[in-house]
Amino acid sequence: MAQEPTDREGRPYHVRLSKGEVGRVALLPGDPGRVPKIAERLERPKQLNSNREYTAYGGYAGRERVTVVSTGIGGPSTAIAVEELARLGVEVMIRIGTCGAIQPSIKVGSLIIADAAVRMDGASSQYVQLGYPAAATPGVVMALSGAAESLRKRATVGIAASTDSFYAGQGRRSFGGFLPSDKAHVVDDMRAAKVLCFEMEAATLFTLGRLFGIKTGAIFAAVANRATDEFKSEAGVEDAIDVAVAAVKKLKASSL
Repeated sequence: MAQEPTDREGRPYHVRLSKGEVGRVALLPGDPGRVPKIAERLERPKQLNSNREYTAYGGYAGRERVTVVSTGIGGPSTAIAVEELARLGVEVMIRIGTCGAIQPSIKVGSLIIADAAVRMDGASSQYVQLGYPAAATPGVVMALSGAAESLRKRATVGIAASTDSFYAGQGRRSFGGFLPSDKAHVVDDMRAAKVLCFEMEAATLFTLGRLFGIKTGAIFAAVANRATDEFKSEAGVEDAIDVAVAAVKKLKASSL
């Protein structure tokens, strides 16, 4: 059926998982290459499928069954993952990603936990007007923050800005030096508004989570700082993974 596309086995067309393969909780990196790294932290990890940008593993965090699924880059592919995982019964979705900090006090390699996101993406506006907030679930934010504290990982909680353009949308000059006039001061404007970082998926996840009744959160490794002009491609990624998995165990222990 074109209204609800599935493959020959009746699985959602893109993630291609069945209800029996997924858990209550999904961890969502963007990069398919990070999926097995996250799965290594789980007990009894097992690859479930890989289709397009959606690579999936399953495993357990304590007694909690967890599904790890990559979303690819940006809001559109993230929205597809959220839609299809929701149809399979996932109730909690936590993004594990990277970001570029814009506040000079945030060190490269440290962690950012987003409790909300500025909706500079395009996907979420396909669902609801821009005045609708993109907010994480407080219980998930608290679990991530508590896990970071217990693991003694440096983490800052606050607002991220989610864009659909890595270059011009985040105030970087595009090829040939092109930069729209309305993006020339976007970093300064967001910094003044106390936004912590740029990334590309959280606003879509948070918005759809609120619309669908799914609990959401996001933790990022700050691999860059735009204020200090530093960049280290994998800085803090392992810490972000450790904190997210520890947070899942905290969620299981709570009433969430």
